[in-house]
Amino acid sequence: MAGCIVLLIVGIVLVVKGGDWFVDAASWIAEVSGIPPFIIGATIVSVATTLPEVLVSSISAGEGSAGMAIGNAVGSVNCNIALIMAISLLFMPGVLKRKAYIAKIFLLLGVVGVLWVLSYTQGVLEWWEGIIVLAFFFAFMVENLLSAKSHAKTLSAEDVQENPSGVRIMTAEEFEFDIQKGFNSKSIITIKRTGTQFERSTLVKNLILFVVGAGAIVLGAQLMCDNGSKFASLLGVSDDLIGVTILAVGTSLPELVTAITAIVKKKSDLSVGNVIGANIIDISLILPLCAFISAGKFGTPLPISSQNMILDFPFCLAVAGFALLPALILGKFKRWQGAILLAGYVTYIVLLVLNTLGTISIF
Repeated sequence: MAGCIVLLIVGIVLVVKGGDWFVDAASWIAEVSGIPPFIIGATIVSVATTLPEVLVSSISAGEGSAGMAIGNAVGSVNCNIALIMAISLLFMPGVLKRKAYIAKIFLLLGVVGVLWVLSYTQGVLEWWEGIIVLAFFFAFMVENLLSAKSHAKTLSAEDVQENPSGVRIMTAEEFEFDIQKGFNSKSIITIKRTGTQFERSTLVKNLILFVVGAGAIVLGAQLMCDNGSKFASLLGVSDDLIGVTILAVGTSLPELVTAITAIVKKKSDLSVGNVIGANIIDISLILPLCAFISAGKFGTPLPISSQNMILDFPFCLAVAGFALLPALILGKFKRWQGAILLAGYVTYIVLLVLNTLGTISIF
């Protein structure tokens, strides 16, 4: 068991660190390629940050561990809201801009509700039902692009108001750096289409980080799935429980670290949009992919367990609604929301463990 635990931890570390490298490198490559920043943030970054969850669940579904696949996706949402966002709200409640988040909030609540209904009726998720769920993902990406484009135009208009002439005065540091680039022209690469310049060493560094990061995520995801399944067998618990606890928390560590860092630095601007966006992708992209994998590889729909139907999905819908709807009405978050969400998450985990031990019988 010790070896299994060590390999599971190694897998989590590889996924977390590899995801960090991959997102940074992918964002840099997209930016120097001339892709507008609002598109990078709305699509590439938002999808890349959920890559660990996507791979862990996809590999689990491909190996026949549907419980871990679904548990990781739904568990990540529960962890993001009821643990990570709860901690942030407890220490640092912030303002919610209704206009910016109303569509995202209802997309999140809608996709969780639809998934619960679809799975509850038959106890499975068919491939064609996966297409219905996937429609929420595409709707989110379109809404994300439109919002980001509108935000970019607003920032551009503000820049014009601050500097009507359009002339930007170069600082002494920038001027000195520009001269150095001129003397060092051999080591500078220029993208003709955009005029972007960067050192050759920067390109090499980001390409290496991109490849190594992607490889680390794949390897880490495989280690997490294999050893998570073995760990469940050794403990005599279900894959579902491992999925919503160890795997879900493991793949959500980057968000947890970000939240703690924001608290330490006393930044009041809670990234609610990032949390909501990551949750929509976790649900609306991962579960359809798992349904497609199950149908393609095994010729069967994706099985939904009693734990998923009776506890995981209802809890997911409840915490999302409790965290976001009051804030949407009031225009801001409250500390008591964070306290109740955190207590709810602890209760949720305790109920899962007690049911596994046979102390109580929920499903």
